[in-house]
Amino acid sequence: MEISFAEFQKLNMRVGKIIEANRIPGSRNLIRMIVDFRTEKRQAVAGLSQWYKPEDLVDKKYAFILNLQRRKFMGVESQCMILAADDEKGNVVCLQPEKDIDEGSEIH
Repeated sequence: MEISFAEFQKLNMRVGKIIEANRIPGSRNLIRMIVDFRTEKRQAVAGLSQWYKPEDLVDKKYAFILNLQRRKFMGVESQCMILAADDEKGNVVCLQPEKDIDEGSEIH
């Protein structure tokens, strides 16, 4: 399914720096992250613990979508979504900027 460029432009994608990350108690793979976007901080929830330790995410910058509808996972609200790629072998990698760039930088 193709979308128009105008629809793509509606996505608010930005670089965020994870300043805090921890496992959600009672969950097998959910990690709760506090992400700094320079002008605001948001909470993200993602099923990443099979591939990442929470402490390995802290102080790193990743790509996020900020304007998706918010969802709750195990009672914890996710206010943005980290972007990740997965392959046929079941590997998952969160997307990071190639070079250092300020938090809050817009992704086009």
